[in-house]
Amino acid sequence: MRLGWHRFLRINNRGTFRPAGSPLCRPLLSLVPRPGTAWQGEGIAFKGFQRCLTCTLLARWETGYQDPWLILTDLPPTASDACWYGLRAWIEQGFKITKRAGWQWQRTRMNDPARAARLWLAVAVATLWLLSVGGEVDHRIPPSTLPDLTPVLSSPRRSRQATRLRLVSVFRQGWITIMVALLNRRRLPIGRFVPEPWPSAELRAGKRGAEQDVPLAA
Repeated sequence: MRLGWHRFLRINNRGTFRPAGSPLCRPLLSLVPRPGTAWQGEGIAFKGFQRCLTCTLLARWETGYQDPWLILTDLPPTASDACWYGLRAWIEQGFKITKRAGWQWQRTRMNDPARAARLWLAVAVATLWLLSVGGEVDHRIPPSTLPDLTPVLSSPRRSRQATRLRLVSVFRQGWITIMVALLNRRRLPIGRFVPEPWPSAELRAGKRGAEQDVPLAA
């Protein structure tokens, strides 16, 4: 927090929380007792002098999920949303690209933080370039050329295009496209980003409703 960061920590449902102005600690699950419920507010998490933490609790249990999300943060309730935790999947993919799925950072022998910082800046810029190029390439792939994996999958067919299975990652598609341009002495491609709305419960509900209205392709 001294460096300007905001914690956004998911915890399990076995703890307690004492809302601000209340003299009693409440089990976390009592705040979101069933799917379809949500609660957020300031207070003190956990018990004990060494463990208690003054913070904001963001609790949400969406329909169709086995457990709720319980998020602790230092942000006020009106300036935060439990749905932001869904961005963790993007962050984890970023770590994967930096290491074995992309730039192979795990092989570095660099031990000087200042030098590593300069290299990470180059990696960040290059990653944005590859993802922007690969994203446009992936968007232009005709659906008719994608293989039908339904017969070989044991799980139900995915209805969301955003979660469809890819044989080649967006990062790798960008890498291949740029390398082909270099080898053929063509002009290097430059993609562009179209930012998505910041995640919110209302946006997620709208997307689920739209997905249910769209029939699956044959």
